Amino acid sequence: MVHPFPADAALVASLALPSLPDLSSLSWSQSLPSLSRLDLAWWGALLIQLMAIPGTLLPVLPGLALLPLGALVWCLVAGFATGWPTLAFAAVLLLLGWGADALGLVLGAARMQATRWAYIGSGVGLLLGLFGLLPALPVGGPLLGALVGPLLGASVGEMLSAPTSLGPFGLLRLKRSLLVGLAVVAGMLVSRLAQFLLSLVGVLGFVLLSTGVLG
Repeated sequence: MVHPFPADAALVASLALPSLPDLSSLSWSQSLPSLSRLDLAWWGALLIQLMAIPGTLLPVLPGLALLPLGALVWCLVAGFATGWPTLAFAAVLLLLGWGADALGLVLGAARMQATRWAYIGSGVGLLLGLFGLLPALPVGGPLLGALVGPLLGASVGEMLSAPTSLGPFGLLRLKRSLLVGLAVVAGMLVSRLAQFLLSLVGVLGFVLLSTGVLG
């Protein structure tokens, strides 16, 4: 029996699906771009500098010192003739950060003419607060401890070594001790904020200088 609609061989061939390309010869090395030694050094330097941002918020971690370290890694691979602007820029920011620390002390406890035991107490309180060793802080973590620890430490240190003109352990001595503790925390917060902003400027400056945007 003859089919009423005979198949046209040419038409069938023209409607046939195109053959798929052979993908067996492709590999990940061919489909993904490879990173050169210079690229790896740049990303490594950027990662080191990014770690400076949380380091400026927690004193137990390295802060602005990571900026010149990351720039030095970049200079060693790219060459100092190319990378010296990033290193110089990071060094300037580090010096500014040290100045912010000194300014925080001047605006803080130094202005209150605190005794040296207030400084020692704030340092001890900072360590105890960061490692969660304050019995009054069952919750809150190191961020809260970094604020409460220096406040308590400076207050206790000042209370024990305050001038005898304030009399025995009474309201005047307690008031001065609390004011010194608050001054220490205020100065520390000013310093931390300044260093945090400097770390952001440092990372942005590194990206712009190393990529030639500001060159």
